[in-house]
Order: sequence, then C-alpha cells, then structure tokens
Amino acid sequence: MYQVTADRPIRWGFLGAGGIALAMAADLHHGNNMLYAVAARDADRAAAFAAHFDASHSHGDYRSVVEDPDVDIVYIATTHPFHREQALMAIDAGKHVLIEKPLALNAAHAREVLAAARDKGVFAMEAVWMRANPLILKAQELVAQGVIGDTVAVHADFSIEVEFDPAHRLFDLANGGGALLDLGVYPMHFAWLFLGRPDTQQVLGTLSPTGSDATVALQWGYGSGATAQLRCATTAWTPGRATIAGTAGSISVEPWFLNPGRLVVTTSEGESRVDGEETAYGPQIEEVERCLRAGLLESPRVPHADTIAILELIDQARADLGVRYPGEAKQ
Repeated sequence: MYQVTADRPIRWGFLGAGGIALAMAADLHHGNNMLYAVAARDADRAAAFAAHFDASHSHGDYRSVVEDPDVDIVYIATTHPFHREQALMAIDAGKHVLIEKPLALNAAHAREVLAAARDKGVFAMEAVWMRANPLILKAQELVAQGVIGDTVAVHADFSIEVEFDPAHRLFDLANGGGALLDLGVYPMHFAWLFLGRPDTQQVLGTLSPTGSDATVALQWGYGSGATAQLRCATTAWTPGRATIAGTAGSISVEPWFLNPGRLVVTTSEGESRVDGEETAYGPQIEEVERCLRAGLLESPRVPHADTIAILELIDQARADLGVRYPGEAKQ
C-alpha cells in the first residue's frame, strides 16, 4: 500500500491497455506520478503499451500487477463487467484503486466495492474525470456565489452515433452495453453537482435490437420546482453542451461539458466569458495524488455516496426501460 513519501512518485499499475488507458497514461506527467506496470489479456499489447510510456513492467495477466509490491495504486480501465471483480482483487491486495466509470454495473456492486475499500483502509474513487475539471469547479463556484441566482434548471446531453453491431460493446449486454452506463453517467453527474439528488425521475427511451438502451431521456424533478433534462444516445451525435439556468442568469459550459474550454455567463448585465484550457485527465490525476498524499480514503470531488446514488438512478432507469444485464435479478 502507498505510504506518504514526498520525494517519491506515486507508482501506477494499469489494468487494461485500451483507448481510455492510453489517454490516462498520456497525462500521468501531471504531479509526481509514473506508470510502473500495465496488464492486458494480450501480453504483446501490454508490452507495446509499456514500451510507449516507458513503464518498466508489463503482464499478460491482471493479478501480476495487483500483487506487485511496488505498485501503489491500480487504475482499472477494463470494460464495465470486470470492474467489480478486479477492484475487489486489488483492494484485497491492499492497493488503492481508481476505477473507470461506471464503478460497477449496478449500485449493489458499487456498495460492495466501496465497503471493501473502507474496511481495508484503502483509497477508492470512480474516474468521473469531469468532476475535477477546473472550469466545472469554477461553474460550481459561480453558482454558489449567486451569480445566476437560484438554480432552476440544468440541461446536459452526451450523445454519439455508433453504427449498430451486435458485437460492439455499446450494444452487447454481456459487456455492459448501453448508453446510460457509457454516456449517461456524465449528464447525470453534471446535474447532480448543481441540483443534487432528484425527488423524482422520469424516463423515456428506445432499445437497440440487442436490448441495450440506445436513447435515453431523463427528467429529474425537485421539490423546489427545479428540473434537469438529461439525454444520452448511441444513435445520433450532439455537440455535448450543458447549461445551468438560474433566476438571474445562466451558465453555458462549452464546447464539450466533459472537458470544457470556456464558460459563457449571461445575466441582465450582459454576457461574459471565463476561458480555460481543455485539461483532459490531468486534474483527475492530480486529485488522486492529492488524496493519497493527504491519507484520504475518498475524494471530496467524487464522494462514494454520489457514485452509489447515480448508479441507483441508473438502475431505476434501466428497470423502467426493461434493460437487464446477464446475471442480474429481475427488478
């Protein structure tokens, strides 16, 4: 387990060598971090990944990374159905974990993983990278300062077009397919940051020929009268903008709310911009490092309770749409 040592980089072990792992590894230069080991089912792919990023160890099995005493934290970048098993394996070995979103296929599995981490005394976090983004944090700050008055509505949409292929992971239920788990988590987390847990959730959607959720529209309702309109889809591309509307103005998060480059603030006094950089995964990595060096077991940016609550809402939405993964009990 990682012990706080100011002059030593945090040594990361990656499970998975796909696109998301590539993006994370490219940003590990942030802070005092290093890629130490990587594992993939294809040993040659793991070796090529390690060579590209100057990691000293590569493996064709995941357990070798988890059991390496020199690995401080395990980043789980495999597909959704493997997150729970691999996270529990890493936690049991005393490793801190950063688990790609969704942390697990459902809320019950997430509770199990996070409880295991607490019991073992290790750090665990869901990799909702958007929640560490400086411009997202700035938007939260502006809302808290009352710049746009009381928040009354949030709109967010993350949709992409993927040609239907029953073997594609987005359509394969055995691989955790569906728009909600892959895309919908982001609009949901975004709305949560500004409005919190909804009192009601209404769901509309369509299914793909394999039974995965292809388009999903959620409306969240609040006792205050506030609402959130959230959408995700694998059938059509949208720009990925998000808006927070208040009684005295609005904030548009652009051009892509997951990794924005600017905020456009509109009030009765006119329009202003807050510009920033599209920072990708760097702020998330820095947040993990900050937590580890402070001895925290969870990040205040991505609390365990939020991870579980969002998955509970996704569970409810899937049940309403009739989407069930293999092995899940009928809801």
